[in-house]
Amino acid sequence: MNERATPKPAKIKKTANPRTLRTMRKAEPYVWLAPSVLLMCIMIIIPILTVFKTSFSEVSKTGINKGFNGIDNYIAIFKEPTFWNTLQNTLIWTIVVVGLSTVIGFILAMVLNQKFHGRKIVRAIIVFPWATALIVQSVVWKYIINADFGALNSLLYNLGIIDNYINWTATPAAFFAWECWVGIFVTVPFVTFCVLSGLQSIDTSLYEAADVDGAGFWTRLFKITLPLVMPSLTVSTVLNIIYVFNSFPIVWTISKGDPADKTHTLVTYLYDLSFSNGKFGEAAAVSVIGFVILATCASIYMIMSLRAEKKED
Repeated sequence: MNERATPKPAKIKKTANPRTLRTMRKAEPYVWLAPSVLLMCIMIIIPILTVFKTSFSEVSKTGINKGFNGIDNYIAIFKEPTFWNTLQNTLIWTIVVVGLSTVIGFILAMVLNQKFHGRKIVRAIIVFPWATALIVQSVVWKYIINADFGALNSLLYNLGIIDNYINWTATPAAFFAWECWVGIFVTVPFVTFCVLSGLQSIDTSLYEAADVDGAGFWTRLFKITLPLVMPSLTVSTVLNIIYVFNSFPIVWTISKGDPADKTHTLVTYLYDLSFSNGKFGEAAAVSVIGFVILATCASIYMIMSLRAEKKED
């Protein structure tokens, strides 16, 4: 007789403790965020703390830290007339470049949002200055405005507009104005496409309803376009302030702060202090001052944004 095989007892699955599962679920986001946080600490927080430490230290020209010296670096910086002129230049540079590029970019975005023949080609041409490296743009414009063999003088002379070549950078103010123009030229495309993305997200039925009600161009602009495109415009403005404030290639390539350190911004000034004059402590102090200015601007923006959200709620 064939004996029936006795069935094996079923394996009982062990279930995890509910408390353990809850703990694991709570810890899971932190595990995923840990690599990013670690990278931020290595690449951002540690360098910032190092710069702060250096700004309160005496550093030799060979880069050797000789110890804590209090606020001597800051006092030395504040006593320098060049620093105050540089701070003024930085504020003018940031306000002019961000302000004019925002206005011009908004106008261009309004134009590019319309349907016309060759719109894709125009968009490609406008994005080119932003897609090209800043150092390349700066070198090109430095060649264009050169007083001896620049393309601008050659063009105007061949067209018969001028009889003699003009020194376009005869004064520090003229030099700085050209740097601002280059900054505007390379920044406009970024603003244009930020605003254009906001314009394309607006429902066309709103404009159709406004046309039915007899609303004119300015009414549609201030009642429909600006309020709905404001988030994109705000993001582009805040990012522009950070980028332009910290912009190095344009000023350094075109003038290197010359003549007589009259065209420096904070970034080029601290670079010159550090690598040309060996004043590492003072350069770190300038860097900390720039960091505090940007942190203040960012904090004001965050406070205003949070208040606006509370009002909407």
